[in-house]
Amino acid sequence: MGKEESFEDLMKRLEEITNKLEKEQLTLDDSVKLFEEGIVLSQKCNTKLEEAEKKITILIGEDDNLREENFIPEE
Repeated sequence: MGKEESFEDLMKRLEEITNKLEKEQLTLDDSVKLFEEGIVLSQKCNTKLEEAEKKITILIGEDDNLREENFIPEE
């Protein structure tokens, strides 16, 4: 099994796919293949973001005492 790709690597490949789809004359089959790859990469990026979000904590100060709390983003 290969090395797991970083979020940055996944985003770089997504940008490459986007540029190809926008600027190159591709066959329909090639366009569909790139689009499918982009969807898979997008899902991987989303998973990585969700995992990172779960790890983030906020330090909150109350009466000179600090406590950690899980980060819950506003939706």
